[in-house]
Amino acid sequence: MSEETAVVEFSDDTKQMGDKIAEMTLKQAKELSDYLKDVHGIEPAAGGGAVVMAAAGEGVAAEVEQTEFDVVLTGFGDKKLNVVKVVKNITGSSLMESKKLVESAPATLKEAVSKEEAEKVKGEVEEAGGSVELK
Repeated sequence: MSEETAVVEFSDDTKQMGDKIAEMTLKQAKELSDYLKDVHGIEPAAGGGAVVMAAAGEGVAAEVEQTEFDVVLTGFGDKKLNVVKVVKNITGSSLMESKKLVESAPATLKEAVSKEEAEKVKGEVEEAGGSVELK
């Protein structure tokens, strides 16, 4: 018998899609799963594969520390102008866009940022009089 292994070639599109899926957060993977089920009627395969994935997911969830956070403005208190100015600096938006964002609270200011950056943004907004939640 020959011990040669077959070399499988993948298209660039397949590689890019695979890389994007591998880099997804758990939240994004769940959203993709729901989208495929609701829009295209594609459900996960039943049987051993799904059971193994669920068991592995449970063990990983207990050990993995969250590394990416969304910074959500939950309110602006009685110092709306100060909060608008801080949001403008954080997001790089115009003053009008920042005002609309603040008034539409709860509103996401930053997505998938490090814990350090999330804490920094939270501190700036709270110092200005707003309230923030990290998710």
